[in-house]
Amino acid sequence: MDTTGTLDEALQRLHVSGPERFGRLTNHAPMAVEALAANGQAAAVHRWLDLYSSRLEEFPAGVAPVTDADWASALGDPRRAADWIGYFGRELAERPWRDVLALWWPRLLPGMYGGSTHPVIRVGHAVRTLLAGEGTGPRLTELAHGLGYWAARHRPVTGLPPVTGADSAAAALDAVPPLADRRGGFPDRLARVGRLPVWAAAVTDPADAHHRLTELVRAATHRYATHGHGDATMLVHTATAPNAVLRVLPALPQALWAPSLQAAWTASAAVTAMYAPDAPVAYVPPGPVTPEEVLEQALAHGDEHVIKLTDTALDVGDERALAAALRAVQLSEPLR
Repeated sequence: MDTTGTLDEALQRLHVSGPERFGRLTNHAPMAVEALAANGQAAAVHRWLDLYSSRLEEFPAGVAPVTDADWASALGDPRRAADWIGYFGRELAERPWRDVLALWWPRLLPGMYGGSTHPVIRVGHAVRTLLAGEGTGPRLTELAHGLGYWAARHRPVTGLPPVTGADSAAAALDAVPPLADRRGGFPDRLARVGRLPVWAAAVTDPADAHHRLTELVRAATHRYATHGHGDATMLVHTATAPNAVLRVLPALPQALWAPSLQAAWTASAAVTAMYAPDAPVAYVPPGPVTPEEVLEQALAHGDEHVIKLTDTALDVGDERALAAALRAVQLSEPLR
């Protein structure tokens, strides 16, 4: 983890910006700079941020403060993003961050599909920084921004009839039925997801939930190498969303681990249904590479989704995961 103070500087620089631009596109900068700092690339953080800065918008105006008495009426209202961020800023100033997270995680978990799963991913990056070091002001503020964005974009997915699944995460992802109608963006497609395979539904033991979630992250990361051409950007989230949940588990009461697994599976499977191609293609990476070399290629490429998938691939750590990161470099448009 970065010990130079660069990450805190970058987060302070970013907290004057809103969580989105054009009212729908996510601000990826806080996640990307945390991924770079966490992987030993703190020296590149401000240079990367300079390239990305044209995609930032000013922090939005508030509507009315969110309170403990009326928070439910503001949940899922993107107009209230600033109000929600302010609410969590106040909560985190008054209470230990783990207590705030434990209270709000089960409230927010059913709606992790709003904002194309980016809010939970942002929370996962923020929690990693807090678990790795001191809870500095910028890092606590970053958690407030992540939780607030999640609350504003909260969108549940419920009532999906089950489809016969499989024993392994990889086989269950293969069993996901693709959407027949793939027009429109994420919200339009999500509304058309009508059924998903059952996987790991009977898991209740926290250790088993952690093991299964790790398996899901690995399977989704591996799958990107052969299926990422379906949508180079959106299919990244089949791996990064469950990995965000996996990163948060150590900060949560173990009673929340099994529900977290099921929410993460639903997210990964839903994105697979929405964007996966009709058929895989073979992908062979151009010779053996080290994790350091893959990270260097991702940084040189610069795309925020490439950086975040590479970050997850480094967590998985095997050759197939590194190949998936290289495939993202190949498929994605570089940051200019």
